[in-house]
Amino acid sequence: MTEKQFKKGEVIFREGDRGDTLYQIKDGAVAIFAAYGEADEKCLVELGKDKFFGEMAAIEAYPRSATAVAKDDVTVLEIGCDEVGDYFKTEPDRVMDIMKSLGGRLRDLTADYGEVSATIKELGIAGKEKAQSLVDKIKKFAGVYRTSKNADAISQESLRKLSQSGHSEGYSTKVETYKKGTVIFKEGETGDCMYDIHFGSVGIYKGYGTAEEKLIAKLSTDEFFGELGMIENVKRSGTAVVLEDDTTLEVITAADLKGLFSQNPPKVEMILEHVSYRLRKLTKEYMSACGILSRVEDAEEKGGVGDDLQNEVKDYTENLYD
Repeated sequence: MTEKQFKKGEVIFREGDRGDTLYQIKDGAVAIFAAYGEADEKCLVELGKDKFFGEMAAIEAYPRSATAVAKDDVTVLEIGCDEVGDYFKTEPDRVMDIMKSLGGRLRDLTADYGEVSATIKELGIAGKEKAQSLVDKIKKFAGVYRTSKNADAISQESLRKLSQSGHSEGYSTKVETYKKGTVIFKEGETGDCMYDIHFGSVGIYKGYGTAEEKLIAKLSTDEFFGELGMIENVKRSGTAVVLEDDTTLEVITAADLKGLFSQNPPKVEMILEHVSYRLRKLTKEYMSACGILSRVEDAEEKGGVGDDLQNEVKDYTENLYD
């Protein structure tokens, strides 16, 4: 861990750089940019004292997804990926701070993804006649796509890393076993914990128990779910239902994290990797959706949307769940 100083306007790291460190701001402020220095440059967020940035690259050793610039003279603590464990040992409360940083980005991106998906759905209904509000939305998300040129890829190495350790190994918090059909939580309920599947399987449903019921994910042994409930106490976006008898789940609350890290550090590292992976995966899906609207805007400027693109919009809309 090294304390570093940067002058106002100095670049701390650039989009596309290979990253293996995260930073905590000790003094000053840092601005995070997409397409920094280009015509379509966009400031994504400004961060102040005690905030973290660059954490996804340190957790998963991925290229930087944005550029960090000192907004004024700034002092940061640089923490290498091999130093994160030692840092948490001296600052255990910071585990939740990093979780909240990732969780906040995941929450905001989920809302953005919902908006772009709704825009594509509205586009399919509107046909040739589009209200100005829809045109403005198309331009907005087309701009997002063109600004963020480097959508995060999901590598096979990342997937292997997520599954290489058994989640039931070592110290665990509260562990419970359930029968097939047990509802773990309901869509719309406010969550306060996350779950780790030690054995068995769980289905995540939209509209569970209604005519519109749809299974949107099937989760198995050594997978996490419900993490935003633990991090941000948000409403559950789906209903979680046990799919087989003797499914065993570990229940983890925010209050458990400090003790969990002291007893079983790899488990906390796995949770961080999981949240980071979810954020990357959602980023990829969001950018894909923005790409559809970018192609629609380009086509309309050239004279009209062709059959192939119309079918792409239709297929996307048909695969959406409300």
